[in-house]
Amino acid sequence: MSNPTPVTRSRFEIEQDGQTSYLEFETDGQGWLTLIHTEVPKELRGRGLAQELVTTAFQYAKDNNLKVDVLCPIAHHIVQTHPEFQPLVHSR
Repeated sequence: MSNPTPVTRSRFEIEQDGQTSYLEFETDGQGWLTLIHTEVPKELRGRGLAQELVTTAFQYAKDNNLKVDVLCPIAHHIVQTHPEFQPLVHSR
């Protein structure tokens, strides 16, 4: 019998001009950080907020020795254009 792995869902947030941009993610007890969804309000797009959120997530993963699984298309695009993130990216 295997033990279930607890999963914690959370998000990194940036508040600007009364609106919230966020990157939703999950962590588990197996050493994974899964990037699920990035949302930036229409009025805040083009300011680099998505990149800031993804950079924060990768720094968190690095600081906590986590492997990163990228499901979010926006985060995936940012990873493709920032090779410094790629060593942390793994597939389950």
